[in-house]
Amino acid sequence: MKFTIQSAEFSVLPMRTRFPFRYGIASLSSLPHVFLTLKMVVGSQTIIGISSEGLAPKWFTKDPDSPMESDLAEMLAVIQNASRIGKNAAAAPISFFSFWRDLYDEQRRWATTLNVPPLLANLGVSLIERAVLHGLCRAADRPLHQLIRTPDLGIDLGSVRRALKGLSLDEVLPPTPLQAIHLRHTIGLSDPLCTLDIPDSEVLNDGLPHSLEVSILAYGLRYFKIKLSGSLKNDKPRLRILSELLTRLCPSGFQVTMDGNEQFLDLAAFQDYYRELSTDPTLAPLFDSLILVEQPLHRSVALDESAIGDVLHRWKDRPPLIIDESDGSLDDLPRSLALGYSGTSHKNCKGIVKSLANAGLLFKHRAQNPELSFHLSGEDLAGVGPVAMLQDLAMASLLGITHVERNGQHYFKGLTMYSDALQSQVLHSHPDLYQPCSRGFPSLQIENGCVTLHSVNQSPFGFSPDIPLDTFEPLNAWIKRGGMGEL
Repeated sequence: MKFTIQSAEFSVLPMRTRFPFRYGIASLSSLPHVFLTLKMVVGSQTIIGISSEGLAPKWFTKDPDSPMESDLAEMLAVIQNASRIGKNAAAAPISFFSFWRDLYDEQRRWATTLNVPPLLANLGVSLIERAVLHGLCRAADRPLHQLIRTPDLGIDLGSVRRALKGLSLDEVLPPTPLQAIHLRHTIGLSDPLCTLDIPDSEVLNDGLPHSLEVSILAYGLRYFKIKLSGSLKNDKPRLRILSELLTRLCPSGFQVTMDGNEQFLDLAAFQDYYRELSTDPTLAPLFDSLILVEQPLHRSVALDESAIGDVLHRWKDRPPLIIDESDGSLDDLPRSLALGYSGTSHKNCKGIVKSLANAGLLFKHRAQNPELSFHLSGEDLAGVGPVAMLQDLAMASLLGITHVERNGQHYFKGLTMYSDALQSQVLHSHPDLYQPCSRGFPSLQIENGCVTLHSVNQSPFGFSPDIPLDTFEPLNAWIKRGGMGEL
């Protein structure tokens, strides 16, 4: 199944949050949501492939001193360079896996020359590969979970990592995609926990839950992701409130992950912090239900063998620790597992083929070390529908990830940033995933803490409606008129 790329066009839709989402050193209140449209020729068919991503500040590069305009310019340069490489690689008919290999390798060489971090460089790779996969699914008239198992894409895990030689996707992936997934609700560092915590001037009254308390009651949530500041003075009292609140509102039980947000520069400091919290009797409900801790160490030291040594291996009562921001290149998960980490996260922005290879490596480690637990968690980058979030859900379903962090549905006001016509299309195409809220606009349909994925799994790559991209502003025009300065 070979294809060529005739054109690649970017458009942008600025988005604003309902209320600020504070994570680590950043507080998200607005971002540009970028759409990529590829015009592809597959056999005798001319097909459009689409992908999208919100360009979240201070995640791909965590420089507290750089201005947002500079960060955005760097993200856009990465995306546009990957587009250039992709068009050149697919100027003549090429298979998907050969295309991905050329795209990944050339982007890596370019990024190395300019000292662009791998995590950021792979954002460009991921946007292109997602759009190509969407187009190929449309051409084959098959959803991703079916097409990816065929020889048509030519994905060779052993070519991605030598350790996976001879391992097939059929061995790694569940036999069928998940039909429902638990939402793991993000509890940001400044999120109101109880309704009474919200000052009158900040009450939203927009038809969606605001406080954690109301979100649990409205959605039946049972999985939570707790953001940590790294300060015992700030975190301990907040966790005590959370422990009481979750115990009271989730009488049938709950599970949590904790996100360290790269707050620690020293493993010993994190060990002391963790022990102080985990031995507090009032926090026992949280730590008894803890699944994993995500990226507690800053990416500059998290995979530094001289800093980590064999400490993780010797820390016998450690929680499962996974990397997230440190998972920038194909080399990073193997390095982290050798140091004693327990896995990594899946986010579409880090790459589709890369996540398949990560799933394969964790599959092998589980088989070789059945006494240990290894995790491929599902995390979010403030993704919203009807493209980015649905494509991410399609991948989580394919990978068999049973609970995923979803914060885009909470921090953004449903699909109100889109036209009424597109909102109606989404409600028609995905009636199991979206429903009109009390104010009439589409919001996620969350029941017993889960979303249903029948329509996602039946669609080419997650989503069905045609996206009227001509209603969004072309990226170059947005940049030229100073759109970056408006965020």
